[in-house]
Amino acid sequence: MSTTVIKRNELPESFLGINPHNLYLYCKAYASGLRANTAKTKTRSEVRGGGKKPWAQKGGGRARAGSLRSPVFVGGGVAFGPNNNRNYTQKVNKKQKKLALYYALEQLAQNEKLFIVDNITIESGKTKDAKTFVDSLGQRDVLIVKELIDDKTFLAFRNLKNAYLVESNELNAYLAAAYHSVVIEKAVWDKLTKES
Repeated sequence: MSTTVIKRNELPESFLGINPHNLYLYCKAYASGLRANTAKTKTRSEVRGGGKKPWAQKGGGRARAGSLRSPVFVGGGVAFGPNNNRNYTQKVNKKQKKLALYYALEQLAQNEKLFIVDNITIESGKTKDAKTFVDSLGQRDVLIVKELIDDKTFLAFRNLKNAYLVESNELNAYLAAAYHSVVIEKAVWDKLTKES
């Protein structure tokens, strides 16, 4: 597998001069989309019990109380607690997604961390061979972008801590920015630069 390092001056014009704020907005939206949204507390109407008035309205010398499930009592409902029907998704325009990805790749190219390979295939399906390929790049961690992942290559890269294999349709600005370096198949790179 012959590896070519893409430098900044070799990038198409559309990859240059992009506002970094596009990447920030995309990453923020991506992280918001990952939220589990499971935090939930019961309000006084959802807590079981509390049907009977705890004590008489007047004559006890205490403050009036209508239910033991009021937020002021232990075991009562929670006032203003988290609710799991919140929507955390944030809209990002298609054009902005593309700009964010181009900016992330441009930054990698500037630091000479963007590699193009003719074909990424591990015929043996062995992790040892995949590790040899990753080590040959001399990078801390690598995002590997392949047009279509075959079973053998998937098995080879699956257990590597410092490598993550994705298909071309999974490539996004967040992943490109999260990894120290990116290796892209030539077919995927040609498609990316043609779209620009």
